[in-house]
Amino acid sequence: MDTVPAENDQPHSSTRPPPADDEIRAQLDRILSSPEFPHAGRGAAFIRYLTEEALAGRAKRLKGYTVAIEVFGRSDGFTQDDPVVRIEAGRLRRSLERYYLIAGQHDPIRIDVPKGRYIPSFEWNCPATNAHPDSASDDVRSDEASVHSLVAKARRFLPARWPLIGGFSAIVLAAALSYWAADQFAANTKLENIAAIPDEPTLLIAPFANLGDGPEAALYTLGLTEELLTALPRFKEIKVFGRETSRSLRPEVDVSEVRSGVGARYLLAGAVRVSGSRVRVTARLVDTADGAILWSQTYDDDLRTRELFSIQSDVANKVAATVAQPYGIIAQAISVSPPPDDLGVYDCKVTFYTYRAELSVEQHAKARECLENAVARYPSYATAWGMLSILYLDEDRFKYNVRPGSPPPLERALTSARRAVKLDPGNIRALQALMTSLFFNQQLREAMQVGEQALATNPNDTELMAEYGTRVAMSGHWKRGAALLDTALVLNPGGAGYYQGTRALAAHMMNDNATAVSLIQKADLQKFPLFHFVAAVIYAEAGLMDDAKREGMTFLKQRPNSIRNIVQELKIRNFQPQDSIRLIASLRKIGLPVPDQAVVEAELAMSAALDGP
Repeated sequence: MDTVPAENDQPHSSTRPPPADDEIRAQLDRILSSPEFPHAGRGAAFIRYLTEEALAGRAKRLKGYTVAIEVFGRSDGFTQDDPVVRIEAGRLRRSLERYYLIAGQHDPIRIDVPKGRYIPSFEWNCPATNAHPDSASDDVRSDEASVHSLVAKARRFLPARWPLIGGFSAIVLAAALSYWAADQFAANTKLENIAAIPDEPTLLIAPFANLGDGPEAALYTLGLTEELLTALPRFKEIKVFGRETSRSLRPEVDVSEVRSGVGARYLLAGAVRVSGSRVRVTARLVDTADGAILWSQTYDDDLRTRELFSIQSDVANKVAATVAQPYGIIAQAISVSPPPDDLGVYDCKVTFYTYRAELSVEQHAKARECLENAVARYPSYATAWGMLSILYLDEDRFKYNVRPGSPPPLERALTSARRAVKLDPGNIRALQALMTSLFFNQQLREAMQVGEQALATNPNDTELMAEYGTRVAMSGHWKRGAALLDTALVLNPGGAGYYQGTRALAAHMMNDNATAVSLIQKADLQKFPLFHFVAAVIYAEAGLMDDAKREGMTFLKQRPNSIRNIVQELKIRNFQPQDSIRLIASLRKIGLPVPDQAVVEAELAMSAALDGP
């Protein structure tokens, strides 16, 4: 029996009429008025011209020659040798990608300029389905009802005189709705028709030369090369040529052959000498562009004290961590001399790790903008999405360059991290971002599981190891967190200020004041407000009251709201209640305006009640 569709039912996306001209113009105005669309240059005039010509039925006129004359003011003698239109079209495409990534996620219409032509496309940004249009909002209302029910139950157990209950109710409600929205966004993310990832630094591992005698030397040489071919590809920020390419080479392969024949930028080579029970391995990293040796190292060991397999595994892990980690030899070389075909992606990585080293608000803004442009050009680049997730998270936890409006930073961080992992499940930076985003979204158990998975995937990535150690420590497992941080700091002393600060805090929580003071003095993150918080606590408990008061006042000046909301600031970092009470007591000791202990305990009890069993 035929039925008449309900008045508010939507047709299939395939039968939905295209956007009307006035709707397209309204969308164009929305884009051009947004602060996320660059207003410098000719981008606005370019897209408006293309749109109006297409809407006027003159799309066939949109050729490079016409655009050059009518938009960019070129003369009638314009030829294709002038690249202005191609360059500006590329910039416009990236600007539109960036706009829809940030401000235009939920806009009704998507305006694009497909590659290879200048005729714009106008499509519904969120195509309709057979689902009832109110179904999504029904889900939200259902989530709201559940959260309001939870809050109502919590109120019955809490004294009416606690005025902060309304604020905490809002926090819980917002968290639930943000989690739902992030999951919905991630579920609807389409990964087809995406650009390839950018070129990464390329590394070729030559077979190590056998300089010893007997079968053990040959066995060790082959085993070490295999271990290196296993350990190095775990670092997703470099590309390592595979086993077949490596085996096809001679141990003494010439650098020019690697550069011209294989096309690798870096060559890892070396030799093994076994004499009696003594084993010596030499390794070197060569830049094939000029033959310069960027790094070399000698490793000595004894077969009487360790098994052959353990020795070669240990050496391979040390070489991999030194050469390929985020602050390692290759990263340092790229930062000094980026490749000539660099399109900005390497700069983004350098900017990101520079930010991580100093944690300044200025560097945060630079890194975020650079990475947003990178993912606009390379939407399938998991590493960039992971890095961008961490920067979005820092908008919330550090209050750096916070963008107003929706979606909020925590939602953007979690969504970007989930997208990164979906693109590349084994990408360490993606897993690090997901772990950290889950941690600050109060999903502690899942965060720790992701951290364990990431560490098992690449136990040599010291950036991940230190971040995971930080999360373990802050959640109350100070001893294990300290051990992870110690290992990471030994393997990666560069860019370690943040992790030295966390390790200093761990020493303080384990009542080792001397170590805590020594480490906090090494951290020296003057532009990072939380550094001053940790320094104030450590100096106070070490009896260095003048230093403690100086650091405490600096923290108060940089982050006055954090003092007023100190209990919640510690809670969102998953500090255990007894640890929060202890830290706040140290701040109280130096005269900072923190709540009395009874108030702190009451707030912690209230938070625990809201969290439920």
